[in-house]
This record gives sequence, C-alpha cells and structure tokens, in this order.
Amino acid sequence: MPASRPNLLRAWWPAIVWIGLITFESTDFFSSQNTGSMLYALLTRLFGEINFYDFLVFHHYLRKTGHVLGYGMLSLLMLRGWSATFGYVHAWMWRTALLAWVGTAFVASMDEWHQSFIPSRTGNARDVLLDSAAGLIFLLIAHIWLRRSATAEQAA
Repeated sequence: MPASRPNLLRAWWPAIVWIGLITFESTDFFSSQNTGSMLYALLTRLFGEINFYDFLVFHHYLRKTGHVLGYGMLSLLMLRGWSATFGYVHAWMWRTALLAWVGTAFVASMDEWHQSFIPSRTGNARDVLLDSAAGLIFLLIAHIWLRRSATAEQAA
C-alpha cells in the first residue's frame, strides 16, 4: 500500500491566512498614527484623561507585543505546514523548524520592505530582528513542549 500524500492545502491554509493578515496589518490603516489615534480615543472615553506621553510609551510596547505574538504564531503555523508536508519524523524536526524560522524571517523582511513604500509606515530592520527572534523563541518553546509531550506519552 503506497504511503498517503499529505493534503498540502489543509497543511498550509492557516499559515497562508496568517500571512494575509500580516499583509493587511502592514497597510496605512494600521500605521502607528492611525492605531494610536483610535486607541487613544477609546481609552480616554473609557478611563477619562490619560497622560499622552504615557500613552505613547504604552502604544509603542503594545505594537511591539503585536509583532512578537504575530510572528511567533506565524512560525508555529509554518512549522505545522512543513511538518505536514514532510511528515512528522524526528529526524526532520530540526529541518522543519529551520524552514519555519527562515520562512518567518522572510515574511518579516518582505513586510518591512513593503512598509518602506507606504508614506505613513517605516520599514525597519530592527522589526525584522524582533520578528525573527520571536519566531525562534516560539519554535524553541514548541520544541520543548513537544519533547515533554512525547516523553510523557512514552512513560504512560
């Protein structure tokens, strides 16, 4: 009986949708000025007057947290896609993780390059480093979690 082939659409659609979301968030609509003015208006409506300098600091870190979570999630979705494509074999684990990380770094680079053409956005190499580091950290956490799960299964 021949080995079953992976369903590549099923394996990759979450990563493709996530990349689409990242691309949409890379537009003028999600520039710091636009998200900041909307968020500031919402927070002052909910909580009254807010120190604008404190808000700017909060907004900056909120946006960077979005980078970390967004690209960390992308790396996991790419790991899922590559693992399904090649089959989850322990020997391929590092290769699929490397492919997921390189894919995450590539999307981060293309995202920042795209933003460099939008007047209200700035393409920033530091964001590529942040996004790539986030992807690597999420992949390391996934590796530790998967190893612990496999060890627990073997012990049971």
